[in-house]
Amino acid sequence: MIKLIDGRPSIVVCNVLINGFVKWGQHDKALEFYRKLSGFRVKPDVFTFNILLSSHCRNSKFGSALELFREMREKGCSPNVVSFNTLIKGCFRERRFEQGIGMAYEMIELGCEFSHVTCEILVDELCKEGRVSEACEILIDFSRRGVLPSSGYDYFGLVEILCRNGKSVRALEVVNELWRRGNSPSLIACTTLIEGLRKSGRINEALGLMERMTKEGTVPDIVTFNCLLQDLCNVERTVEADKLRLLASDKGFIPDSMTYNILVSGYTRESKRKEGEKLVDEMLDKGFIPDIASYNRLMDRLANARKPSRHRVHVNGG
Repeated sequence: MIKLIDGRPSIVVCNVLINGFVKWGQHDKALEFYRKLSGFRVKPDVFTFNILLSSHCRNSKFGSALELFREMREKGCSPNVVSFNTLIKGCFRERRFEQGIGMAYEMIELGCEFSHVTCEILVDELCKEGRVSEACEILIDFSRRGVLPSSGYDYFGLVEILCRNGKSVRALEVVNELWRRGNSPSLIACTTLIEGLRKSGRINEALGLMERMTKEGTVPDIVTFNCLLQDLCNVERTVEADKLRLLASDKGFIPDSMTYNILVSGYTRESKRKEGEKLVDEMLDKGFIPDIASYNRLMDRLANARKPSRHRVHVNGG
């Protein structure tokens, strides 16, 4: 091309050739061709450097990747999110954790926007090393600085690890902090957190999270929802459980027969006949009661239910 045309080849064509060398494992040839660009009077662009940075890291030449990164900036080429993601991942692969985290903060200083990949690299790699608390703090700090991507990043993995380690309360703190600043959790993150809170006996927190996600239009899955209703009914909070059903139904949640049976059983235990009979009638209308005998059985249980008598306890002096 150089011999046949009066001009210089396009950097796009050069990048295709460099990428071809890299793709076929010819890293040295890719680097050699890059060095020839100046002789062709062709200026490398960010794509040129990103291809070579990735190749350096894949070939365990992280030191050379850092040198190339410096050269990139010296030549007036601004790194983009792909450049930083490549180097951050390389830092973690080389166990240079502080350097990798430092590069993320360098991105902020340069005004380079984070991608969901950036967040995944940082959080996932730190968690793999058991540095879960540090991952939480970094994520919260990024959220406060307003640099987390508005969509695409799901911090479900972090929530899952915290709950698995018995730290559901900390997971709730992280979720609330990120949510407060516009980084809404996914349905699976909410479901995982609710299960973690339930297992640790934090019913109030689980209920609060379920109400919040429902109000904001995230429809819960039926299994998690019914499990939480059962927990509430077990501690004689059936009225609250029923209110949650009504709230969720307004947002598109479709209760099943198990939902109604849990609530009717709860009202029966609490001797709330009127509320229970209303639900039984709804069950009949929805086809959840197979025959009149089953209907009468439920009604009879509600009619015959008696709340345990509560004896007054006298204490000395009163």
